[in-house]
Amino acid sequence: MQSDLTTADEIGLEPVEPGYKNVLRVRMSVFWLILWVIGGILDRAFLELTPVANLPTFGIPIIALAFLSTAPQRIYRRLHYRLTERLLQVVRGWLFHVDTVVPLVRVQHIDVTRGPLEKMFGVATLVVHTAGTHNSIVTLPGLKPERAAEIRDIIREHVRTDFA
Repeated sequence: MQSDLTTADEIGLEPVEPGYKNVLRVRMSVFWLILWVIGGILDRAFLELTPVANLPTFGIPIIALAFLSTAPQRIYRRLHYRLTERLLQVVRGWLFHVDTVVPLVRVQHIDVTRGPLEKMFGVATLVVHTAGTHNSIVTLPGLKPERAAEIRDIIREHVRTDFA
C-alpha cells in the first residue's frame, strides 16, 4: 500500500490544455447573454418607471465582463489531473476544492467526448464511469484529444488485465 502512495506522489499533477479557457469563455458568454436578455425584458416590463430603471440592462454586462475576465483563468489554473498505474486523480475547484481519486479497478467504462466548442478549440473530455452510485461519473475536461484517447486506452488496458 505504501508503494502505491509513493508512486502517486512521485508523479506530479498535470494541467489541462490552455484551449479549455476559450471553451469556458464561450460557455459563460452564452450564459451571461441569456441573463442580459432576460434582465432587459424584466427591466422594461417592471422597472421602467422606478428609480432603478435600466440597472439590469447596463449592470449585467458590467458584471459579466468582470466575471468573464477572471473566472475562466481561475477555473483553468485549478484543474489538474494525475494518472498512475493504479488510479486517476482529478483536482479542481475555484470556490470549492474537489479532489477525486478513481481507483482503476473500479472503472466500468470510459468515454472521450468532443462537442462543437471543444472541437473548435482542440480539446476533449474524458468521462470515466465507475462502479457505485454516488459520484459514479468523473469527468476530466480540457485534454488534447490524443491525450484523452491515450488515457482511455491505458485505463481500458488496465481494466482488461484485471479481468483476464
